[in-house]
Order: sequence, then structure tokens, then C-alpha cells
Amino acid sequence: MTIPATTLTSSLFLFTLCAAVVWFTGARLAYLADALADRYNLAKSLVGLLLLSLATSLPEVATTLSAAVSQAQNLVLNNLFGGIALQTAILGVADFWARGPITNYPRKANHALEATLLVLLLSITLIITLMGEPVSLFQIGPGSVLIGLCYAGTIWLLRRYDGSSDWVPVDLPEPQVPQFLDVLDENIINRSLIFQTIAACVAILIFGLLLVVLAERIALQSGLGTSFVGVTLLAGATSLPELTTSITAARIGAYTMAISNIFGSNLIMLVLVLPADILYRGGPILQGASPTVSLALAFGIAVTAIYLVGLIVRRKPRIGVLGLDSALVIVTFFVSLVAYYYVR
Repeated sequence: MTIPATTLTSSLFLFTLCAAVVWFTGARLAYLADALADRYNLAKSLVGLLLLSLATSLPEVATTLSAAVSQAQNLVLNNLFGGIALQTAILGVADFWARGPITNYPRKANHALEATLLVLLLSITLIITLMGEPVSLFQIGPGSVLIGLCYAGTIWLLRRYDGSSDWVPVDLPEPQVPQFLDVLDENIINRSLIFQTIAACVAILIFGLLLVVLAERIALQSGLGTSFVGVTLLAGATSLPELTTSITAARIGAYTMAISNIFGSNLIMLVLVLPADILYRGGPILQGASPTVSLALAFGIAVTAIYLVGLIVRRKPRIGVLGLDSALVIVTFFVSLVAYYYVR
């Protein structure tokens, strides 16, 4: 996707405009997903894991695959793995709108299982990255294939586990009235809700890609390094849909959907390594990765582990309006930015 030449000021203005469109559309998508879950009697954690996470990851999917075709290895990996800590911190931001720590609310242990499996996949990816993929088949690393298989097994296990092992909820919120009241109108047929959901996904894809193009242009015009930009500005641009959908889900009390949205998006970031490796023709894409990639994976493990503890410890201290786990995740994310800049 190309846009006419712009100055730095114009690029920043267009970036802000596209961000506003993505923000509104993402909020709308969260309400639509919540309504569809109610209409079809679906678990909201499952809707967050499969529908919301995939829809909000569309900009990352398109960016990653196009960068892989362009043989931009560092851009692919920094965008994917840099977004993991950022998207997890988004859940901490959504905690501002929760009544009590957001990790107190899940009724089932499947969110803790999501976090555990995510830590496992991140660890496997980090090990593969540090080993450097010494062998390959048709220029595809066996590590990428292993990650793809592990992802498939993860989704199968989470889907199978979804209906079991209830937990006792703590201080569940009262139902809240959505801002978009029309999604509650019973006269709106399901087909209309599905059509609006598809339209929202298309809008997120188009304007999300514009955000990516503008982020790359701002990076060049401002003189920032590609590794640092890929792991911060570019990852931030492609993670904007997750931010707005997670905040909106928290505002309407759909906490399980917000949590699964983030963990599901992070799992998608990992499995995208496989198609990116297939499109990248310079050998295994995880081979010879920059230090920023390993650092991003390590921070991804850290923030996910913090939330895993928060999901297991049902009652926890609060720092202001935030749960202690969310506060620690946000602090860890800002520490990661300093670390990324140091090793850029």
C-alpha cells in the first residue's frame, strides 16, 4: 500500500487521523463481538480468543507477510515479537476501566492455561532464536514448523478445555449498558450483525495498514533506527486495534473477552513466524536474528508470567485503580522500551 509523499508534519497528522478511525472501529467491533456471543450463546473467552484476536491482528498479518516478501527480516521479527509485550501492557491499560483487578474476574482456569501455553511457545521461540536454526529444508527452518504445530495444539487444547474446570468468580460486575445501544436491539437480525462485523474487520485492515505505512515513513523522516522503530512505533501502530477493543470490552464488563483477545493476539504473533519463514527466501527467518528479537521474546515471557500469577492469585493488592499485576506489567513494558533503545 502506497500513499503520496508527505512531510513529517503531514505524516503525523494522517497517522493520527487513521488512528482515530481504527479506535472507533475497534470499539464498535468489541460491542458487535459481545452481541454475537450473546446471540449465538458462545463463551466470550472463546470469542475473544478466536474472533477478536484474529480481527485485531489483521494489520500485523498483512504487515508481516508483506515485509517477509520484501525480505525485511528484522522488520518482520521486531514487529511480531515487539508487539507481544506491548499488547500485554494493553491489558494493563484496560484494567483502568475494570472494577477491581481485571484478572480477578475469569470464572474458568482456561485463561491461566492460555497464559501458560503462551509462555511455553515464547520459550520455545526464544530457544530456537538463540540456537540460530543451523539446519533448514527448502530454506525453511524446522523451528518455524515446530512453532506452527505447537500453535495448532494450543488452540485444540484451549478449545477442548473451554467447557471444564470452573473457578469461583470474585466480585463480578453488574452488567453495563454499551455505548452503542443499537447492538442490543432485538429487531436487528443476526445477519446484519455479522455484516457489520465483517465491515469493521475490513476497516481495521485498511486503516491499520495505512498506520503501518505512515509509521515507516515517520521512522525514516525522523531518523530513528529500523530495529527500534519496528519494536516500538510500528508494533504500536499495528496493536492499536487490540487497545481499543480491550478497553471497550473492559468498559462493558466483558473481562474474559478482553483477556482472551490479548493472549490470542500474542499467540497469533508467534504462529505468523511460519508463513513469514515460507515467504522469506534468505534462509530460516529466525537465523541470525538481532539481539532486539531475543530481548522482545524475554520481555514477552516476563509480562505473560506476571499475569499468570495474577490469574492464579485470585485476591491481590491494588495500586490505585489497578491490580498489582497490571501495574507491574505496565512498568515492565516501559523498562522494555529503555532496553530496546539501548540495544538498537
